This record gives sequence, structure tokens and C-alpha cells, in this order.
Amino acid sequence: MDEGLHMILVTGATGSIGSHLVRKLQELQVPFKALVRDPGKGRALGCPYVVGDFDDPGSVAAALVGVDQVLLNGGGAVPTADGMPQPMVAQQKTVIDLAVRAGVGSIVKVSVWHAHRGGKLAEGAHWEIEQHLKAAGLEWTLLQPSGFMQNFITGAGTFSDDGSLIAPATDAPVSYIDCYDIAACAAALLAEPRGAGRTFVLTGPEALTMSEVAGHLSTALGRPVDVIGLDGDDMAARLRAQGVPARFAADVAVLWAEVGAGSLAATTHEVKHLTGREPRTFTEFLTANRSAFG
Repeated sequence: MDEGLHMILVTGATGSIGSHLVRKLQELQVPFKALVRDPGKGRALGCPYVVGDFDDPGSVAAALVGVDQVLLNGGGAVPTADGMPQPMVAQQKTVIDLAVRAGVGSIVKVSVWHAHRGGKLAEGAHWEIEQHLKAAGLEWTLLQPSGFMQNFITGAGTFSDDGSLIAPATDAPVSYIDCYDIAACAAALLAEPRGAGRTFVLTGPEALTMSEVAGHLSTALGRPVDVIGLDGDDMAARLRAQGVPARFAADVAVLWAEVGAGSLAATTHEVKHLTGREPRTFTEFLTANRSAFG
């Protein structure tokens, strides 16, 4: 650990990445505090915490007192009224500005793979935040992960009502990553002075089609798991039927089709580069999280 390190603030501390990161930083005995909205969830983390909310700048400013590094992470894209920006953009830009005023030296930001100007939903929103961070005048590091294995626990856009998996009709492989490994990479960057000015694309060790994922789930759950293929139009219609605003549904459909064309199929070696070990396979993820699948 860098002896000059004063304090790390972990945002998104109760989420899929943050909860693993908190435990890893505790193992490393690195000084940190977690930013949480709910005091009860803060107590459950079993670590020092402060209560705050991205939509309450005063609470964030108070949390940043005495902080040298920030792990910047928040929720993903959310349905908004057609034409309205993603809330994460203003929220995270505000955190960055407050961090600069507080004298924070560096920010490690969890972004998204393929963030780019004009990108749909999270891809465009994170690009805007990345540019703001790069221009802020402090050290920065970006983590751009592939699809989360945890989506198969939360069901985020992966399961139909009957328990079947849904996939783009072409079922291209995706290099899913366990949030445990994203957290391990973040911990490595926060604990040692490394990675400044760099972007790390984080993936699992293998790219799996949804049919292959279904096979692994079937074995783990002891029941057949089917796959339903949906093209972009089908996906947009499915979301609209659930009450999702039309523009948001159309944007999701574009990203859905891109995944079907292989946008998340590549694998990288960044997890091993940062942590010294291979990332978890999907089978290892299932074993580690067996209780979450009932």
C-alpha cells in the first residue's frame, strides 16, 4: 500500500461490484469508507461508512472530506422520458467536480465497454462522464467491463417470465465477467499507485453464447433452461409492452442487436495483469454463488 494514501471513498458500495470491493479492501487493510444511501445497508457492510446520495451534493461534499482517492461507480442506464438525458451523467459529473474541490488526487471510474460519443444509453452517458473526468485535472483510471455474470442472479434483461433465457436471435458469444473480478481490479488500482491515465477493458476468460450459458445453468440448477431468441424489433416490443418509454426501448434494441453481432465477444488479459490471477469462469461463478440461484 502507498504510505501516502490517506483515505478512499467507495461509491456504489452496496452494489454488485462495491460489496465485493469493500471486502477486498478490508482484506488488504487499506483505509476506506463506503458511501451509502441507507444507513442500515451501511451497517450491514461491516465497514466505516458515510450516508450520502449522488442527488444531494452537500452529502457527497461532506463524504469527500479527508479523501485522497475515489472509486466512482453508480447504477446503470434507466428508463427516462423520451429525449431526457441519463441521470448518471449529471450525478457523476457533480461527484467529479466536488472531488476536485476537495483536493482528491485520483478517481478510478467504473465505466462500460464501448463507451463512445453518441452511444446509446450507458455507452453514451459513460463517454460524457469519462471526458469530464479526463478534463478535471486529477489522475484518472477507467474500468470498462463486459457483461456482468451477476445479471443471471438479478435477472436483469436475461430471463423471460417462464424462466427461459432470452438472447439476441443470432446468439453471439459474450465474455461475461464476475463482478468479483471487477472489484479485485479496482482494489489493485486503489491500493497501489498504478494505472493513472489508462483504460482497462475487463472481461472473463471465455466468451459464451446464451445457449452455452443455459447449459451451465441447467447443470447447476438441475433443471432444463431454454433459450428464446429475440431480434431487435422483438426486444423493443417486449420492453414497450412492459411500459418502457419507446425511445429507451429502441435504444436497448440497438445495443441488443450489437451484442448479437459480437460486440462483447472479445476477451482481454487485463484481470490477470492487474490481479495476478485468471478471472473466474462462468462455472466458478455459479459455484461461488450457488445459494443465490435457489
